[in-house]
Amino acid sequence: MQSRIYNKGIYTVIELRGELDESCAAGVRRQLDEELAGKQVANNVLFDMRGVPFMDSTGIGMLLGRYKLLKQAGKNMFITNVGPQLDRVLNTVGIYTIMRKVSV
Repeated sequence: MQSRIYNKGIYTVIELRGELDESCAAGVRRQLDEELAGKQVANNVLFDMRGVPFMDSTGIGMLLGRYKLLKQAGKNMFITNVGPQLDRVLNTVGIYTIMRKVSV
């Protein structure tokens, strides 16, 4: 799993690449938390999922944890570029009732 964080317009974009599962979710969580703490984060944080072909429950938990942290900091979290298979999973577990899926 690889990640990249950068600012683009009104968003801080977090690009994820690779499978987001039990083998890497804790490491990704630590890495993102460290990087976000050291950056100027926009009010809108966009998770770009185009490079994530698979996610299990630990990956979903990692997203929910980042959502809670960002919400506490007064930030909005969005998800974009979700592939069809991952979209079905996120829709089924109700993620989109918490984090909006957007097209940018």
